[in-house]
Amino acid sequence: MSLHDDAVLVLKGYEDETQEELRQYYLDHLAAHPDDGMWKACTVGHVTASALVIDPARERVLLTLHKKLRMWLQMGGHCEPGDPTLAAAALREATEESGVPGLTLLPGGPVRLDRHPIPGPCTQHLDVQYAALTPQDAVEAISDESLDLRWFAYDEVAGVADESVVRLLEATRARL
Repeated sequence: MSLHDDAVLVLKGYEDETQEELRQYYLDHLAAHPDDGMWKACTVGHVTASALVIDPARERVLLTLHKKLRMWLQMGGHCEPGDPTLAAAALREATEESGVPGLTLLPGGPVRLDRHPIPGPCTQHLDVQYAALTPQDAVEAISDESLDLRWFAYDEVAGVADESVVRLLEATRARL
């Protein structure tokens, strides 16, 4: 099965009534772009995968200060040809950007969808957002894609991150 096919199946199975219109937008995008809708080369937008990294005590999240955007965000980014599934892409990105091996995604598939504009030449990311737990005694390590990594208590996130991260945290806490 291709990554595109996996994304379609994941999105068809995603059940959040508040995001039904957005889910359909993602599916329409993939139907209109069967060859490149998953890839950075698709300048009208492409599917990305991310994960909110949570500590084992489920009290804090690890955010990255994104080098280009200079914003505190969850870990995530572009899908790559070697990614067998969207979940695997999210887990790969979270592991690369956090430096934490052994992350495990929360069961139940994606936690949220988030469509957001990005600087050109591409116009938007269609992010499929997961959540991941760190193993006990995990130690983070800054990647070259980040300016900083920092743990934030749940109640601190709204003070440092934008609404999309806050909504992702809320959805993740509801899943936990």
